[in-house]
Amino acid sequence: MLRHSQPMKSKILLVEDEAPIREMLGYTLMKEGYAFREATDVAQARSLIADDKPDLLLLDWMLPGMNGVDYARRIRTSPDTKDIPIIMLTARGEEADRVRGLDTGADDYITKPFSGKELLARIRAVLRRTRNTDVDGVISVNGLALETETFRVTVDEQIVEISPTEFRLLHFFITHPERVYSRGQLLDHVWGQNVYVEERTVDVHIRRLRKTLEPYNYSHLIQTVRSVGYRFSTKN
Repeated sequence: MLRHSQPMKSKILLVEDEAPIREMLGYTLMKEGYAFREATDVAQARSLIADDKPDLLLLDWMLPGMNGVDYARRIRTSPDTKDIPIIMLTARGEEADRVRGLDTGADDYITKPFSGKELLARIRAVLRRTRNTDVDGVISVNGLALETETFRVTVDEQIVEISPTEFRLLHFFITHPERVYSRGQLLDHVWGQNVYVEERTVDVHIRRLRKTLEPYNYSHLIQTVRSVGYRFSTKN
């Protein structure tokens, strides 16, 4: 079922088997102007996504049949759905569970119980990150522009020579700023889970990408977090 109020912002699909939670979140989202659809399990969610692809998916961890973690992993491996932003909803607040949820490719993770204000803030943040693209398919950060349709990178309209792999790596970083990713996570997101590549390959491409960006004074945006991985940040 589709519910909406005006003005409509974005289409959000909630996959949650508990009716009171669906009712509460539906009210919160509609009050903010979001178009809201709900599913009680993965099978229903698949049908709704096939009918009308949402702008964001709120996905409960514990679902009847296939759980949310396994479904998120399938979403990320399907060409038709891999770009749908996902926020995991769960009562499991332990660090290991949060890491597991994010490792599936979820964009964010929120632990029950949570306030409506917190959820809306998370939704806005995820949509900002994943929609940092204008109508021409251009992503721009501080004068560094990526044309997603032509795989072209420019700085002040000057073309930057870059390899396809470096482009995909830079694109991922720019669309997922400030968050630290391990080498394994970068391999999954940029190279794909079904491709066998050693983790040291990530370090090689990071060095190449920094070297490519260095003449334009952007190499510092790709930061090393010791013993953890890498992040893209415009902060010092």
